Amino acid sequence: MRALITGGGGFLGRYIVKQLLEKDIDVRILCRSTQDDLVNQGVEVVQGDILHAGCVETASRDCDVVFHVAAKAGVWGREIDYFNANVVGTRNVFNACHVNGIKYLVHTSTPSVVFSGKAISGEDEEMPYGENWLCAYAKTKAQAEKEVLAENGRNGLKVIAIRPHLIWGVGDPHLFPRVIERGKLGKLKIVGEGQNKVDISHVENVAFAHILAMEALMKDHAGGKAYFISQDDPVVLWDWLNQLLQRLEIKKVERRISFKAAYLVGAIFEFIYKLLNKKEEPLMTRFVATELAKDHYFNISSAKKDLGYYLKVSTEEGLNEWVRDFEKTNSLQPNT
Repeated sequence: MRALITGGGGFLGRYIVKQLLEKDIDVRILCRSTQDDLVNQGVEVVQGDILHAGCVETASRDCDVVFHVAAKAGVWGREIDYFNANVVGTRNVFNACHVNGIKYLVHTSTPSVVFSGKAISGEDEEMPYGENWLCAYAKTKAQAEKEVLAENGRNGLKVIAIRPHLIWGVGDPHLFPRVIERGKLGKLKIVGEGQNKVDISHVENVAFAHILAMEALMKDHAGGKAYFISQDDPVVLWDWLNQLLQRLEIKKVERRISFKAAYLVGAIFEFIYKLLNKKEEPLMTRFVATELAKDHYFNISSAKKDLGYYLKVSTEEGLNEWVRDFEKTNSLQPNT
């Protein structure tokens, strides 16, 4: 059996690769750069871009299952760039599955597809897609998920979408590094009342959910559906981040800004950055202000029931492992 992982050299992709190899499944990845360490593990690497339909067709030839992980993430940038990466790229993937007769496709989505600017407190997959997007990432990922799930059953293709929330763990290039950098510089502020609860997802558990989705599809089960994935125990966001900072001897976040003020600041930044055609991400956006101030956690009962999902790594275990790895690779200096 052979699996293709688009974006297999990325943070989540590498964990999916690892778990597939542990099951003695032949692994091929499609990514833009060379991955010598993965090649040394027996992974076949195809360099290319999901925007090139022919490249995706070639990379997926002779594969039994495709994990479509590659995407353009972020909260700032031209909508056309997000559309091309997230919508056109996804179309190229499911079209390649049809061309090559591939029967199983696991699509990495995001809970942002249901973002509407409102708090989300324990809702399940019956939630409608969002409407008040505030960022191109959420909008284009929603369109991609709709289109890929609509392919379920066509030419025998079976599809599941996985929606992990706030992925973290050893190797995380985004969430924790940004928090630590801004924390050291004293640039973090609690947005809103600071009691909002959010779901988090350890990367090992997210990769495991992808494997379970593949196995469910092979049993002709759960095709055409999307599933929220998390640690199944939401955290108070700012307490959790402060716990991380204090373990690294970085001063905890105490300064505050109201949600309305942060939202207004985000709107002003967005206006100025668009006016000046600035490419770098603003210090605040309306989407980020909303995410930092409001509840966003989900009911994952469907993933547990349909996929057999459970936690391979607890939140405490994952955080301890991450801190040990960070301390091993960084010289920590207290920031007081």
